[in-house]
Amino acid sequence: MQSLDYLVFDYSEDTEGMGTLEAAASIWPEQVPAVQAELARVLDWAFTAFAGQRGPLEEGGDWDYDLQGLLEFTASQAVQYDELMRRFSVAPGPPGKPRHTYTLALSGTGEFCAAFRAQFGLDAPP
Repeated sequence: MQSLDYLVFDYSEDTEGMGTLEAAASIWPEQVPAVQAELARVLDWAFTAFAGQRGPLEEGGDWDYDLQGLLEFTASQAVQYDELMRRFSVAPGPPGKPRHTYTLALSGTGEFCAAFRAQFGLDAPP
């Protein structure tokens, strides 16, 4: 069993026994290498354990995935309310540290999802 420090997967299953495992990690730049390493471990396991079986489930594949990334920049704002004029004034602050967000969704057959949950220590569905 492999443990994951950043990726926490939620599991759902449809009425036909096909499952979806979804995880997201929103992190600071210095954590990007660790999260990418976890993503690689998960995908390497799937490509190895179910070699040659990746593809859309509706086309006969046993598993598939969708990986997305997002880079966000934030800036604080100094907000004041002028009670006489009855309006706000807003002054933007300096940009903050960027946040990286990765999302990974895996879909698969019951066999794939059971093997994934066992490999990464996820509890069985209720």
